Amino acid sequence: MEYYRDILATIGDTPLIQLRKVVADIPALVLLKNETFNPGHSIKDRMALKMLEDAEQRGDIKPGGTIIECTSGNTGMGLALAAAVKGYRCIFTTTDKQSKEKVDLLKALGAEVIVCPTNVEPEDPRSYYSVARRLSTEIPNSYWCNQYDNLSNRQAHYESTGPEIWKQTDGKITHLVVGVGTGGTISGTGKYLKEQNPDIQIWGIDTYGSVFKKYHETGVFDEKEIYPYITEGIGEDILPKNVDFGVIDLFEKVTDKDGALMSRRLAREEGILLGYSAGSAVAGLRQLKDRLTKDDVVVVVIHDHGSRYVGKIYNDDWMRERGFLDTELLVKEVIAQKGDRRFIAVQETDTVRHAFELMKEHDISQLPVQRDQEVTGSITESTVLAYLLEHPGNNTEQLVSSVMGKPFPIVEGNTPFRQLGRYIDKQIPAVLTKDAAGNWQILTQYDIIQVM
Repeated sequence: MEYYRDILATIGDTPLIQLRKVVADIPALVLLKNETFNPGHSIKDRMALKMLEDAEQRGDIKPGGTIIECTSGNTGMGLALAAAVKGYRCIFTTTDKQSKEKVDLLKALGAEVIVCPTNVEPEDPRSYYSVARRLSTEIPNSYWCNQYDNLSNRQAHYESTGPEIWKQTDGKITHLVVGVGTGGTISGTGKYLKEQNPDIQIWGIDTYGSVFKKYHETGVFDEKEIYPYITEGIGEDILPKNVDFGVIDLFEKVTDKDGALMSRRLAREEGILLGYSAGSAVAGLRQLKDRLTKDDVVVVVIHDHGSRYVGKIYNDDWMRERGFLDTELLVKEVIAQKGDRRFIAVQETDTVRHAFELMKEHDISQLPVQRDQEVTGSITESTVLAYLLEHPGNNTEQLVSSVMGKPFPIVEGNTPFRQLGRYIDKQIPAVLTKDAAGNWQILTQYDIIQVM
C-alpha cells in the first residue's frame, strides 16, 4: 500500500511547470517551481516544519507547548499544520494589510490570530514583531520561531528546495528568480545552487517601499526607502538575518500594480492561480528579460496560492479602488473570455420545431433570428414552449417568423460591461455585438453571471 504517515510527509517534491503565454517574448526556457502543491499551499511549509523540528531537538519547546510566530499568513499555515499533527497550541501575530482569507484559514486550523497595525516601526510595542516577542516571554513552554532571524529557515531550502531544482533541471538551471521577504528561500536555495555551479545567477524580487535593493547595491540602510506598500509576502523594513546578500546577484523592484496584474494574467493565460508575490516575481523577470538568451533555463520560485487573495487582487472592485484596473471591463473583453464563441441563430423561414431542437442540442434558452445575415428578431425558450404546448398536434410547419419577438439589443464592443444592466431584464435575456472580425456574437444572462 502507498500512503503517507501524516500530512507533514507530503511537504516538498513540488513540480516545475513551463510558462508559455506570459513569457512568450522571452527567449529563455522559463519554469515555475509551483510551491502551491505543498499541503499548506505555500513554500513556507518547508521552513515551518524545519524551524519547529530543530526547536524540538534543542529542547526549546516541549510537548503541549505553544508556538508563537509573527507571520503574513503562510508561515503560520505551515506551523499550524505541524501543530495540529504534533499537538501544540499556536498564537500568531499578523498585520492589518494581510488578506482576510489568510486570517480565516489560520483560525480554521485552530490558531489564535492577533492582528497588529502595519504602519508602525518594528520596535513599536504594537508591531507584530514586538507582540510576538512579548508573548514568548510571558507564556510558559512557548517558542517564538522568528522566521526572519531563525537560520533554520534558509537551511530548510538549502536541504530541500535547492537540491530539488538542481535535480529537476538536470543541472541546467542558469537563473533563479525569487521574491524576497524573510530571505530564507532565496538564500538557502541560492547557496545550494551556487555550490553546484557558481555561474548561476540569483535574482531577488523586491517591492517599492522596501529596503532590500538599495542596501544590496550600496550597503546603506536607508529609512527613506521605507513606506507602506500593498504587495504581500515580499519586501521588508528590516534586514532579516536569513537574507544572505552575498548569494544574491541583483534585486529588481516591482510595483504593487504590476505584481497584481501579472498574478491575474497567470491565472487567465496559464491557468495557474497564484498569490500576489508570484505575480511580482514573474513581472520582475519580464523587466529583466533583455538579460536572457535562448540557452538560459530560468526557474521562478513562487510562494503561495491565489485562494488567499480572492478578496483582493482577484476582486475587480478592490483592484479598481486602488487604480490597478485602468479601464472598466469592456463587452469585447468579455466576448474574448467566452469559451464557446459560436453564433447560433435561426432563420425566419425555419420552423418553430427546428428552433426548439436547436435549443435542446446546444442547451441554450434564446436564439437570434436572421434573414440571411441580417438580424431581424429573437426567439426564446418560453415562446417556443408556449407555442408547442398550445399546438401539440400541429407544430411542425409553423415558421419562426410568425412567433418571433423584437431583435436583441445591439451594443458596441467598447461598451463598459457594467452598462449591460441598461439592456438586459426579464424580457430581454441577451444582447448582440460584433467581434473584431465583424462576426456576430451574443452575450446572454448566463455569460454575464459567469463573468461576475
